[in-house]
Amino acid sequence: MIQVTAFKWVPPFAQGSVRDIRVRWALEEAGLGYDDDLIGFEDQSTAAYRARQPFGQVPAFSDGKVEMFESGAIVLYIAQTSDQLMPADEAGRAIVLTWLFAAMNSVEPYVAELATIDLFNPDKAWAKERRPEVETMLRKRLGDLQSALGDRRWFACNRFSAADILMTHVLRDLRHTNILADYPALADYVARAEARPAFQRALADQLKPFRAAEARNPELAAGGEN
Repeated sequence: MIQVTAFKWVPPFAQGSVRDIRVRWALEEAGLGYDDDLIGFEDQSTAAYRARQPFGQVPAFSDGKVEMFESGAIVLYIAQTSDQLMPADEAGRAIVLTWLFAAMNSVEPYVAELATIDLFNPDKAWAKERRPEVETMLRKRLGDLQSALGDRRWFACNRFSAADILMTHVLRDLRHTNILADYPALADYVARAEARPAFQRALADQLKPFRAAEARNPELAAGGEN
């Protein structure tokens, strides 16, 4: 049975963003069942978990044949055996790979830097000084991305693929801002991806243990959005 590690609970601002959702979504699109192996923050530094995930993060993945970490690599592994996530022809597979890596290497660093400032360091002097430049660079990259999408529904071969799982997840990490509203084609793209039943199932499964934890301790639910 496929097993994916995930957290028992994270703060509200991170709910829906933790990277196990990428793997959950890929498995849902591919029609593959899985179990989630829930860990607590106290488990991240244990020798047993570091043997599975050297950085103590989630997800780690196993399917009886391989053991992996790094969500992008796991999504790619799943996609290589799924017609739903990767076309069969060489040219199609190449463009999916290209956009999958573009999401992680050309877009995500800009989004992540802004999120680091806004969510973890908003009141620090260096962050206030740095933020305008970060947003300017991010907006330039989003403009390029929107131009590349053009009037297509999806980035690779104009069909949903593993690349869209990664790209959508990256762009969703801007939802604490209104920036994406200035790029209507990208905003529509994210909404279209989020409307997919496989994403909705993946999101619900990630949120389920968080809701259970908050039901036991209502103070956990204070603040933030999914």
